[in-house]
Amino acid sequence: MTAAKISAACAPWVRTRLRTAPGITAALAVLVFLTAFLAAAFPRAVDAYGTKALRHDISTASPGQSVLEVTTPPPSLAVPRPAREEVLRDRPRAEVDRALLKDLPAPVRADVPRSSYGVHTAEPIVAQESWLPRPDALPPRLHYAVPSALREHSALAGGRWPVARGEVTAATREVEAAVTEETAAELKMEVGSTIAVPTQGGKPLTVRITGLVTPLHPKSGYWSVDPLYRAPSLVPDPGSPTPVSYWTATLLLAPDTGPALLATTGEPELYWRIAPDPSGLTAADAPGLRDAVASLENGPGLLKLRALVGPNTTLTTDLDALLDAYTAMGAAIGPVVTVAAVGIGAVAAVVLLMTGALIGARRHHELALLRSRGGSLRGIGGRLLAETAVAVLPAAALGLLLAVLVIGEARWWPAVVGAASVAALVCVALPLRTTLHHRRPLLHGAREDVVHAKPSRRRTVAELTLLVLAVGAVAALRRRGTTTGSDADLLVSSAPVLVGLIAALVLVRFYPLPLRLAARPVARLRGAVGFLSLARAGRASTSGTLPLLALLIALTTAAFGGSVLAGVADARDDAALRAVGADARISGENVGLTAVPDSMTRAVRAMDGVDDVAAVRIEYSVPLAAALDARSDTERATLLGVEPESYARLARGTGLPALPAGLLKAGGGQDEVLPAIASPEVAKVLGDGPRTIASEGGDITVRVAAVLSRTSAVTDSGFLVVDSAGLVTQRPTTLMVTGPAPDAGELRAAAKDAGQFTVRLRAEKREAFVDTPMQSGAERIYGAAVAAGAGYALLAVLLSLLQTAPERRTLLARLRTMGLTTRQGRRLLAFEAMPQALLAASGGLLVGWATIALLAPGVDLAALALAGGESGSPISASLRADAWSLALPAVGVVVLAAAVAGVQAWWAGRRGSIKELRAGDTR
Repeated sequence: MTAAKISAACAPWVRTRLRTAPGITAALAVLVFLTAFLAAAFPRAVDAYGTKALRHDISTASPGQSVLEVTTPPPSLAVPRPAREEVLRDRPRAEVDRALLKDLPAPVRADVPRSSYGVHTAEPIVAQESWLPRPDALPPRLHYAVPSALREHSALAGGRWPVARGEVTAATREVEAAVTEETAAELKMEVGSTIAVPTQGGKPLTVRITGLVTPLHPKSGYWSVDPLYRAPSLVPDPGSPTPVSYWTATLLLAPDTGPALLATTGEPELYWRIAPDPSGLTAADAPGLRDAVASLENGPGLLKLRALVGPNTTLTTDLDALLDAYTAMGAAIGPVVTVAAVGIGAVAAVVLLMTGALIGARRHHELALLRSRGGSLRGIGGRLLAETAVAVLPAAALGLLLAVLVIGEARWWPAVVGAASVAALVCVALPLRTTLHHRRPLLHGAREDVVHAKPSRRRTVAELTLLVLAVGAVAALRRRGTTTGSDADLLVSSAPVLVGLIAALVLVRFYPLPLRLAARPVARLRGAVGFLSLARAGRASTSGTLPLLALLIALTTAAFGGSVLAGVADARDDAALRAVGADARISGENVGLTAVPDSMTRAVRAMDGVDDVAAVRIEYSVPLAAALDARSDTERATLLGVEPESYARLARGTGLPALPAGLLKAGGGQDEVLPAIASPEVAKVLGDGPRTIASEGGDITVRVAAVLSRTSAVTDSGFLVVDSAGLVTQRPTTLMVTGPAPDAGELRAAAKDAGQFTVRLRAEKREAFVDTPMQSGAERIYGAAVAAGAGYALLAVLLSLLQTAPERRTLLARLRTMGLTTRQGRRLLAFEAMPQALLAASGGLLVGWATIALLAPGVDLAALALAGGESGSPISASLRADAWSLALPAVGVVVLAAAVAGVQAWWAGRRGSIKELRAGDTR
């Protein structure tokens, strides 16, 4: 008889577990959600700022750099003249233009409204008209062009649009043209003017000016690839033995008049100027774009162009140089950003493992019971995997979705890999760790504390291996730096993490020693709280290595990120100070040695936000010899005439080396030897004795009284500072302004009222060093790394304390029955939490500082800090330990540990002790 199948009387496991512990499940889901968001957001952020930087670099470059210009000469003389004329007409050129734009290799795409084509003379033709201006008695040399869509790119300012009268051929002897208003004003052209252009047949071609036009977008490629389309230019004559110049300009002929240029001597040339469209480009397209441009210049793409346009076709562009600069900046910034990514990834992984350990510890007795009643490791692991996946997978998917919504225009797969890695780590680590812990029966009561635990041989070998890896990573980073190669080296990028890991292992090894030493004197004291707290800290589980590891890596990452941001800020401040010399600078240097009027000096001193004004006279290229002895090869320097006291205040206010004002003061005699402060190079030339030099107002005698490597008013390395009272000409040429917030508008208004003076502000110069989204994006990533590192450090402390919370509650309940007061209970828990918190905080401070000191020589921040910054520049751009990034997270760890311990003691005091004192409870 077959028994009827009876349905199971038990509820589904996963649903039951989720209902039993919804708080733990929700907390795990939130942690996975935030970590998956960070893991997905990082690669998308890198892609996003790379994409923005690529588009920014191409769109802000001058058209002369970014435009792809295709040129070809007309067919040879062996081709019949009608066929040669047909090639230069508008319709065939428009057909070629459409074919070119259609057949561009991906990812090159054309911005059609900004692209143009036409015919122009490659060589200028001398214009002999007597009414044309002739500087240095040289006649102007003019170009002639037939550009497409002239009416769409300009507005008629006078006369009428030029048109073609009938069918224009090489035999046509009169055509109409337009010129821009700037060209007409400089070359004295007007509507109705005619220019006779020499031809190969003898009879000149007459070009009649019928209209004056104004460019609608003067900076667009239509007018800027060849600036002569927009405005004339004075060009020095390279063939003349004397420096003489002549005018050159371009006349814009009527549409469909290109064949007339075949008769001239200007070597007509067909051109197609293709403006690239960066709107659809992404960072991933940069290598393909570089290869496509190279192919069009000298490769298979050029062969296709020649098959389409003509056998002598060439393509010229500087777009490849822009892409090279973009790639170089990405290669310099990428490894520095990877260091932050590796650090945050490592601490996030450790915190996730800690979370799994906390959940496993809470369920230890439950799973041990299942195991004792016949539960298999596979069955227990499968159930844990199922209940973990139910919470983790949706949370990871939501984190990925949020990253996609917050950060657009980036690749999908790196973000998916990041979020999936987080989900896989949690789903695999929690069941695996928990089931392996129950693979064999566990004896109750065995002590596994840090004092009595002895490291195994396997652990020793593993620690030594990690030590070797850390030493190798630090050595490689110091020797090779972060700018070697285009790809980030994972071992080099892991150097801060490996240093933190080694420090954690070392601290765990030495952690029992101070506890033993401290317990001896405390044991002799009357109170039991101190001894109990140290005993409890010493009996902490050996699993406490994981929180300590998380804390040290998090604190090291936060310190490293803060040092990067501090180094970037210092480099920009230093570069801005070198460029300006003070908080603001007013000078007439661009128009010679223009003296600053006293009225402007008084007006600037009276402005709000101005603390002090130093008036300086600056004379450049002063011979370091008497006027009669000066020759072309005489050493020269920049002479600064200053008022010693105000210039010394300027040096102190800007943080530059102190200027000894007392040594600089002149006595006032006519033939007195002036004490001078010189740069090392100038001091070497002048020597120790008196030396006569030729200043602007006459010879002066100076003696080097002190040597400084740098001064405020000039950036070059050859300078000489003297008291202006000893100069023949004492009027200042520059005002150096210091103050918390000098008003740029007021300064420029005062400079404008006084004449031709320029105003430069240190704050504006500093902002100019960030000119690409790649720099600002990398800075934001490092700011997020600092915040995430600090957050994970605090979370590690919280998880560590929560893991031992049940044991603490039981301890307090038992001690309360022995007479322990509430106040003593709070002190006991606080003192028990302090040793590990102080160890982690102090260790984090030391390890963070040591990591920065070790890695600083190999980390180059020039590309990240300065626009176009390169290693080897005189401006320092290196890591600097930031006190706030070192101290704040460490203090936060201690404060949080004390706060959590106090909250635990308060909460335990409010609850009854019945549950913790149940008979048979072995906790």
